[in-house]
Amino acid sequence: MAHPSLKPGATAVVTGGAAGIGLAAARRFARADLNVVVADLGEERLAQAAAVLDADAPRGGEAILARACDVSSLADLVTLEAEVAARFGGTDVLMLNAGIQPGSAVDGPREAWERILAVNLWGVINGAHAFVPGMRRGGRDGLVVVTGSKQGITTPPGDPAYNVSKAGVKAFAEALAHDLRQDPDCRITAHLLIPGFVFTGLTARGRTEKPAGAWTPEETVTFMLERIEEGDFYVLCPDNEVTRAVDEKRILWAAGDIVENRPALSRWHPDWADAFATYMRGG
Repeated sequence: MAHPSLKPGATAVVTGGAAGIGLAAARRFARADLNVVVADLGEERLAQAAAVLDADAPRGGEAILARACDVSSLADLVTLEAEVAARFGGTDVLMLNAGIQPGSAVDGPREAWERILAVNLWGVINGAHAFVPGMRRGGRDGLVVVTGSKQGITTPPGDPAYNVSKAGVKAFAEALAHDLRQDPDCRITAHLLIPGFVFTGLTARGRTEKPAGAWTPEETVTFMLERIEEGDFYVLCPDNEVTRAVDEKRILWAAGDIVENRPALSRWHPDWADAFATYMRGG
């Protein structure tokens, strides 16, 4: 953990921290003797996460705070930020990780669109608005990690609300990173985590055993920290099925739809299937 903010006594806040990638990151922070705050929904899930983190933390429960928080509510996050500042003296590491994927379609239902955008996109914006100003005023080394998705880059058909939310998250994280680095007095860096196939509650879909192609949340967090140590903004994760080289080609093909004036989502267009297959083979 070479990033200067990841040191004993610093404070990490993780939204969506009661399970999955969020909990795996919180556990790494706790073991490194950071104060750790997990924000999530579900009192039982939060209690279970707090118990795990208490056992991980060298200083036990005094370094752990678990709070119910709806990231779609700016007020909830402002209240949490104030509690973190009062208890631990401010935030040094902010991981905006909370997300949902209940499924969606272009024509609705509208309630699904509203909730997905409220949590996945507004949750990131709200978290940044609630925490980053205080981090900047503190003048300390800081780290912001935003959890995005490959679906926000290649936008495959099938779940448009999720794609829209994660495309917005990518754009916001890029703007945040640019804004922070423009300030010569700011010692905070921002990074976009782009997971591969990770076996979590979000992706399990009824499965109880990890598919061979998936990474664990712990593997994802290890990779994330390694790439942040190297200074990467785009933390593009492979998995056991998809290599970085494959991801790069898919991303470049998606960008090529605009440059080459192909049909939208041509990768899935029947008239372009052969061309895409040839391209992926290296032709």
